[in-house]
Amino acid sequence: MNNSLENIKNIYFIGIGGIGMSALARYFKFLGKNVAGYDKTPTQITSSLSEMGIAIHFDDDVKAIPKPFLNKEETLVVFTPAIPNDHKELKYVKEHGFNLKKRAEVLGVITRDVYTLAVAGTHGKTTTTAILAHLLKESGAKVTAFLGGISENYNSNLVLEGNEVVVVEADEFDRSFLQLYPDIAAITSMDADHLDIYEKANALEDSFIEFSSKVKDHLLVCNGLPLSGITFGIEDDSDYCAQNIRIHNGTYIFDLKTPEQLIKDLHLNLPGKHNLLNAITAFAIARLYGSPTGSLAKALFTFKGVQRRFSYQVKTDDLVYVDDYAHHPTEINALHQAVREMHPDKKVLAVFQPHLYSRTRDFASDFAKSLSQFDHLLLLDIYPARELPIEGISSRWLLEMVENENKKLITKDSLVEEIIDSDAQVVLTIGAGDIGEEVDRIKKALSV
Repeated sequence: MNNSLENIKNIYFIGIGGIGMSALARYFKFLGKNVAGYDKTPTQITSSLSEMGIAIHFDDDVKAIPKPFLNKEETLVVFTPAIPNDHKELKYVKEHGFNLKKRAEVLGVITRDVYTLAVAGTHGKTTTTAILAHLLKESGAKVTAFLGGISENYNSNLVLEGNEVVVVEADEFDRSFLQLYPDIAAITSMDADHLDIYEKANALEDSFIEFSSKVKDHLLVCNGLPLSGITFGIEDDSDYCAQNIRIHNGTYIFDLKTPEQLIKDLHLNLPGKHNLLNAITAFAIARLYGSPTGSLAKALFTFKGVQRRFSYQVKTDDLVYVDDYAHHPTEINALHQAVREMHPDKKVLAVFQPHLYSRTRDFASDFAKSLSQFDHLLLLDIYPARELPIEGISSRWLLEMVENENKKLITKDSLVEEIIDSDAQVVLTIGAGDIGEEVDRIKKALSV
């Protein structure tokens, strides 16, 4: 472990239930550190951390911090940028001179002395990182991977096989990824997002350019992005290119053209062209790292996916229920493409919970277009996350822009009832907020 963390006995997390934060919490618990934390609400993630013996509380109260963690000489406090500045515990540790780091800074420290593979981009990071971690592990690499989602293969957001190579998701939110020093990195996309942080799209682009300048050995970029590097794409002139794409029983079968060879008949059990792109990105990184092609092909076939990324909850001849984390118009379009390709001629009901007032405002017309494509739309209120309401920005306002006769604003209380009453053969729940906590309830109701 890096020297600057060796003398730390206690790690306290403010926002421990976040997907990236909880992976770090698991990692430090595994290393034998004392770990505790705060979060706003209990979730499946906080429950699984509690089961590991991590003390978690849900009241913003300095008195609730376990005593040993108030020893500032032996404690590192890790916080997420989503925590507001007026948070009492955060204010306390700032005022009392605790060793305080953002999640991304801690990742930067962990990865500084280890060969690091990073995946950046406004979409595709989590799935690509999860595929890459699986490919490396199954090919025998001693890998530690910090994932931005729960891998279905390992039921965890942390893969811990050894410290020969680290895989990380390089998050552009709050310019976090500039803390990393990757040896190999991929940039999957650079669509405008996080305009609450960046304000202008070209500022986001500038930060990706700065990130790319930190990459030591190989930079991979999606074909068409305004960056130079090794390119990847689908049926185009990329260095790593998916060709001869077929679908058989919901599985993609394709050939991968690389700079050295043509790898035939790779199998991917994930739907959607965006996932095909994620898979070839991960495959290309693993090849550049030095993993053998044969074992990579076998590993790709056994990748099961990431929770809340086109996750099949119910899959019968009469009814399909898919849950997905999509929270940007581009992601909703990708989800729509995948569902139409895999389930043609079926009536599709989409239930969408917008995430953030600012994102809803910034992309309102694009959201309206992407949501208009489904046969039937149920819209929930905006999930505020870290934000206060913005006057005039609401789900009702967004719904008025959607060009779809079968559209309705609903509450979470009536969610299951509305879904049961629908005659749709495919049901989608979509969003990055707490809609994910409703999935089990919906699944039970549909499985009766």
